[in-house]
Amino acid sequence: MYDVIVIGGGIVGMATAYHLVAAGARTLLVDRADTGQATAAGAGILSPETSRHESDDWFSFALAAVDYYPALIAQLAADGAGETGYAPVEELIVAVSEDEDAAFAAAHARITARQRMHGRPAAEDLRLIDAETARALFPPLATVRSALHFRRAARVDGRLLMNALRQAAVGRGLVQRQVSVDRLLVQGRRIEGVTVDGEQIPSGAVVIAGGAWSQQWGAQLGIALPIAPQRGQIIHLSLPGAKTAQWPVISAFHGHYILPWPDGRVVVGATREHAGFAPQTTAAGIREVLSEALRVAPGLADAAIADIRVGLRPSTPDSLPALGAVPTAENVYVATGHGANGLQFGPFSGKVIAGLALGETVAPIPATLAVSRFSED
Repeated sequence: MYDVIVIGGGIVGMATAYHLVAAGARTLLVDRADTGQATAAGAGILSPETSRHESDDWFSFALAAVDYYPALIAQLAADGAGETGYAPVEELIVAVSEDEDAAFAAAHARITARQRMHGRPAAEDLRLIDAETARALFPPLATVRSALHFRRAARVDGRLLMNALRQAAVGRGLVQRQVSVDRLLVQGRRIEGVTVDGEQIPSGAVVIAGGAWSQQWGAQLGIALPIAPQRGQIIHLSLPGAKTAQWPVISAFHGHYILPWPDGRVVVGATREHAGFAPQTTAAGIREVLSEALRVAPGLADAAIADIRVGLRPSTPDSLPALGAVPTAENVYVATGHGANGLQFGPFSGKVIAGLALGETVAPIPATLAVSRFSED
């Protein structure tokens, strides 16, 4: 008998499991290890202050999520869980072509409005800079028309963070099984566990954190879970000898980004494709990502292609996460729908959902982010 069973082993499911076992709960994590899991392909940019998301609830929850990172990283270090790739970085928001001018002005206005309302970003952390200063910060950059410099972003390596969470959770007693859950065990309105390969496994609560594959549980729970996969293709470039460690993140306005890492690695991405459960790279996707990267930073033209990754992001119709208790059943909780922000939200969402499964409120979940908004009742 487990206290909690977590379905799904991506960043959200693993973070949930880690926080459960850290609280002393007997926890089983069940994961099929589907090809295309979003975490392994995520870029890991942590910067809600400069996000284009319009929702105030999203913004407040995202701030809490990134503010939680230092405490989590310190705890994982104390657990001896290994590297996570977490580090502060700077960010440049740039307009390279004339068609981006209006979007840049709107983004600047939105960010400064958040300053007035939330006090974030701090005034001293944000400044307009000229093209020469922007290129000094990021040498491969094109001559930009406008640039906004933000000093307080961060980044994290999704694969390293996942491994650290797993190692720490297993060290605290997490049990893992790489199998598929057949069904939830239902007694009236109460969820009493899961069936795996015909075996009934009882538990006090169940957390559904199946990423893009979460929708399948909606019918049994009597609730709509409109989670759809959004394919993201991302390319890792290699610039041997380049001092990339201090280069800022680059965000432009055709929906792409550039994220430098130490040791001459630069990540460029990403596509946003509604292609179903098809986790493969494509010629069109690679062309899109490279074309946009070189439009914004032509100095990357001689970089070698070191790796191409693809992930299926779990996305909702309103582009907001689906979190919290399922209103149509007892003892079952959902944590999915983070879209391209899984690494930004994941650890904090896992902490919040773990708390709910144990009868505690770590942080309130706004109604606009609650899974109950999809209730069929």
